[in-house]
Amino acid sequence: MSSIVGLRGFQDRFDGPLYKRLKLAFEAFIHTRRLQQGDALPSERDISEICGVSRVTVRRAIDALVEEGALVRRHGSGTFVAAPVERMEQPLSCATSFSEDMARRGMVASSRWLDRALYLPSSDEMMALGLTGTKKVARLQRLRLADGAPVALENATLPSDILPDPESVDVSLYARLAQLEARPVRAVQRISARLLTSDEALLLGVSEGSAGLAVHRIAYLASGRAIESTKTLYRNDLYDLVAEQIIGPA
Repeated sequence: MSSIVGLRGFQDRFDGPLYKRLKLAFEAFIHTRRLQQGDALPSERDISEICGVSRVTVRRAIDALVEEGALVRRHGSGTFVAAPVERMEQPLSCATSFSEDMARRGMVASSRWLDRALYLPSSDEMMALGLTGTKKVARLQRLRLADGAPVALENATLPSDILPDPESVDVSLYARLAQLEARPVRAVQRISARLLTSDEALLLGVSEGSAGLAVHRIAYLASGRAIESTKTLYRNDLYDLVAEQIIGPA
């Protein structure tokens, strides 16, 4: 009980709806280790009395923290501070698929499809892939998950002559391209940081306004033809993008 007494007055330390302020206060306690891995939270009633808010507010804050993995509920035992999430390193030196990256870490990759169909290309897609306006593209939009947890939003575009049937892509796009003898051999990636929109944050299971890592990749065949333009938005709290450099002689 004494571990959360310091939450009193949280309303004045944070902005936003009341439950989000309480959520941020809990996150600060966990970050500064005033609440540590394995610590049990008091009951919702006790928290509401200490903080001077309704149990509904407490429940919403705790539900959000459980959804993000900061807290874990154990049936019959209570709510506890979860183990910190292990960050994942994404190498930028080779053109690998998300499925391959997860398999290398011993994790199971899966997807929640948001869109998978043929469209007329946008001007940006035409420029990235060197297409004319009459040629269709396959668009693959999906939420990527690792061991069931959302980690990235991926939007891939390919010429329809390379991928005529987007519905044929299952877990791995690159595995399907290998079957079609059209797997890219190199890629150029551009990285930036930006804040997530409310829709993106909802899909990724993080707070609105959280930071994300945006990566735009254009992949090429050995012939030099650009065949894939993919924009991926990674959760900033889970991913580190790593580049290796070769240092030449002075």
